Order: sequence, then structure tokens, then C-alpha cells
Amino acid sequence: MQTSQHNCATSGVHGFLYQHAPDITPYCSSHYQVFDNNMYPNNTTQGNQISFQNFNEGYITLDSGQNAGLYNIYDSPSGVSTSSNRSQFSPQGSQSYISDPPQSSDNTYGSPMSNSSVVDDNTELRNQLRELERSLLGPDSPRLIDGHYCSLSHGGNHGPSSNQLMEMLPKMDLKQVLFLCAQAVSEKDVSTAETLMDALDKMVSVCGTPMQRLAAYMLEGLRARLESSGYTIYKKLRCEQPTSSELLTYMHILYQVCPYFKFAYMSANLIIQEAVGHEGSIHIIDFQIGMGTQWLSLIQSLGNRPGGPPLVRITGVDDSQSVLARGAGLELVEKRLSMEAKQWNVPFEFHAAAMSGCEVKRENLSIRPGEALAVNFPYMLHHMPDESVSTENHRDRLLRLVKELSPRIVTVVEQESNTNTSPFLNRFAETLDYYTAMYESVDVALARGDKKRINAEMHCLARDIVNMIACEDAQRVERHEPFGKWRARLNMAGFTQLPLSYTVIDGVRGLMKEFHGNYRLQEWHGALFLGWKNRILSSSSAWR
Repeated sequence: MQTSQHNCATSGVHGFLYQHAPDITPYCSSHYQVFDNNMYPNNTTQGNQISFQNFNEGYITLDSGQNAGLYNIYDSPSGVSTSSNRSQFSPQGSQSYISDPPQSSDNTYGSPMSNSSVVDDNTELRNQLRELERSLLGPDSPRLIDGHYCSLSHGGNHGPSSNQLMEMLPKMDLKQVLFLCAQAVSEKDVSTAETLMDALDKMVSVCGTPMQRLAAYMLEGLRARLESSGYTIYKKLRCEQPTSSELLTYMHILYQVCPYFKFAYMSANLIIQEAVGHEGSIHIIDFQIGMGTQWLSLIQSLGNRPGGPPLVRITGVDDSQSVLARGAGLELVEKRLSMEAKQWNVPFEFHAAAMSGCEVKRENLSIRPGEALAVNFPYMLHHMPDESVSTENHRDRLLRLVKELSPRIVTVVEQESNTNTSPFLNRFAETLDYYTAMYESVDVALARGDKKRINAEMHCLARDIVNMIACEDAQRVERHEPFGKWRARLNMAGFTQLPLSYTVIDGVRGLMKEFHGNYRLQEWHGALFLGWKNRILSSSSAWR
């Protein structure tokens, strides 16, 4: 059984989730093994084969004869890649993506690079747990496995006793115990859940391996779900701690060491500039303006436009999180962007729309005739509640509203995950798979004992994890959907997808040269996807 250092172990809901990182010394270092992990079509080794899910729930691969040449693969410049040691059950350590999808309407749409919206069937895990239980409880014991997940309850709550469970735990790894704990929490088996949580407390660490760190926050999500305190934790992580300047620092850490934000900003900017950059008057509506960082480089580029820059007007939609992070209202963003525009001699106006996307109406957007309109959705639409949450269905309402504005271009960047309407256990498995890749990608950039890394993961990643695991209904605001579902929503709202040009793809490919060789960039169905190893994490697409 894995153990963590005492000074890095979790300390419950009222422990590390409300604290800044301790003053710690790194207690372990990464050990890397170099191996060939290229993602080109001719690479058909079992460990590196890339699977795709099409829109009829079938699967094709990069070496599929009938689809040869359909997908263009762009690899990071490094010819070799590194991988930290991991459990055999790690999503990147085994064949973690199933070949036959669950027959569920929630998994209708897939994405490239992996079957990222389909939950791992964990066949090997179930077989090992079944043998483990038989050895401890006897061949006539009830099955340990229930459906796609490990289960310690056997119809009528006659599961293994506490003593039997304690005998089993030392033979399980961290991921196995996490799944068992999720099952117990799902079934409201408080006694079993608490026993497993006590065991997990000794296995996780916020300064350990990627799996140990992720498990620490998933454990807190499970504990919060059991105690019905998830939304309280989510609000505290978003709105009370840390202070505004610290939150910006934590976000900046992730911005610098991982390409996820830069991927969103650069791809959207290149798409927008290509669509409206030649116009004399440009109006950009940004539905998650933040600090306005995305537009600094676009203003600079337009300032260098042959023939002189256009008039640029930006409408910034705000929310309470952004206000807290900045420590001030949208006037701070206006000042920052105005100074940049002045430096590059770009005529500039700013319009503030201080409200959430759920509140936005046409009259809030300051639409003027004669302007070339561009609309930007950067990692924002998944926060909009849909028909599964409210009859108002703000997700589709907002898309229809934007379509009525007749924009020249709409950019959509979203996390490539399937957690919106998934049942709890499916959502738990998807969250574990998605953030395993995310935490591994952070691990190669920052030391495991780095206080800044611990705080960045805690306040910028853990809050989302806790919300997805611990909350339901309107309290669950992190509701991701894969590209195929976004494409269906946008089509229903009247949008047409526009293929990305070589200029856009090549520009983003140049960006990726700054980052680790395990990042993958891929074009598929006219969109651009960013992933870590075989797991897709973000998509960028253009619409009109």
C-alpha cells in the first residue's frame, strides 16, 4: 500500500482545503523512463495506438484503412517523451480506454486521441478484485463487482465485515480503494466509506505523485458528498480563499507551466484575426473576460496591421469569481487594455457587462450596426446550466442569443470531458481519468514539494474536482461536455462549423514547441484538440 509523508498528508474537509501550502521540503523526486511514444499513423504498437469514437458510437483508429488520411496528427517537437512511474491502473499505464462503449446516450459523442468521454470499464481491476475477494471470503461469497464499478455491498447491505475489509485493503492500490470508496459513498454505506476514507488518508499526499495528489482532492470530494458540504467548500475555494492577488498568482503559475490557457487564447485570437482582422471596426464580446490577458497580443498584432489599425471595441462579460480575482471591477480591465491599445496606436473602446452568462440579454451587449462582430467563449459554456438543471436552459438560450446577433465568427474552447449528465460513478471515473492527465502534465513542470504548485492545484483545480464529485443539481456548476455534444448544441442553435486554416493550426503548433513532448496537438472534424499523452483535454473550434 502506498503511503504519504506525514507533513503532506490530507487533514479532512476543514484541513488543507482551507489552508495555504505548508512550508515543506520535497521528499521525493521524479524517476523517468525514456521510451518512444510518437503518435503518427504508422505507429501501431499496442501501447501507443490512438483510438477514436465516431458519432455512431463506433470506433476507428489512426491506421483504419477506410479512414486513412482523414485525421492530421501534429506531434510536439520532441522525438522521445518521458513518463513518471505509475500504477498499472493509471490511464496512461495500460489499455485504459474500452473498445466497446457503454450503450448510453450520454456517450454518443466522442473525440480524438482517446475515447475521452467514455468511462474505463476497468476489466482488469474487476478481475483482480474478484480474485482478491474470493481468496479472503471464500469461493461462495457474493460478487465484489457490481456493473462497471467495484462494489463492497451485496444486495441487502451484506458486504464484507470491517475485519475482512481491513484484510483486503493492504492488497489494493490507491485507485482501487478510491473506486471502492466512491461506490460506498454512492450507496450511502457510511461505515464502509469511513473505513475506506481512513485508509485513503494514509495513501494520499498533496506533495506526492500525481495520483496521490489527485486522490487527496478526490477524497475530500467524497467526504464532502457524504457530509453534504460540497457546495460550501466550492464557494469557499472560489470566493473566500485565497486573496485576490494570490488567486491571480496561482492562475499565472498554471498559465506559465501548462499550455491550456495559451492554447485557448492563441487559437481563438488567430481565428478572430483571420475572420475580421481586415475590417475597419471590430467588436469582440468576451464571455469570460478575466483580466483581459487574451486580448493584449491581438491588440499588438492589429496595431501592426498594414494600412493602419482598426477601431477595436471589446465587451467584457464578468462574473463574481473574476471580480474577486482582480480585486476590482471591470474598470481595471478597461484601464489595462486601454493602455495597451494606446501603446500600439489602436483606437479602442471598452464596454463592461458585469454579470454572469445566465443574466446576459441582447441589450447588455452594446451591439452597433456596421461592426464586424466576434464572440469568444473561453472555457465558459460548461458553467451554463442546461435542460438537465433548469427549464430555462441557459446553455442553449445563450447560444441562440449569440446566433441572433449574426456574428462574423464565434470561438469555443472547452475542456474535453463528459461530466454534465453522467451518473455519479461514471462522473467519478471520468473526473479521475481527466485529472490524472492534468496532474501528470503539471508534475513534469513543477517540483512536487513546490508550495506554489500545491496552492495552484488546490485553488485552481481542486475546487472543480470537489464540485463535480460532491455536488448535484443546481449546486454542481462544473458540467463539461465533449466536443461532439457541443457541436450538436451549436448546430441546433443555427451555427455552422468553420474548418480551421493552416495558419491557425501552424500557429498553435509553434506554441507547443515551448512545452513538454508529451503534449499532443491534433486536428479532427475541423476542430483542434490539445491532449496529454493519449488523453484529450481541450478543444478549440470556430463557428458562424
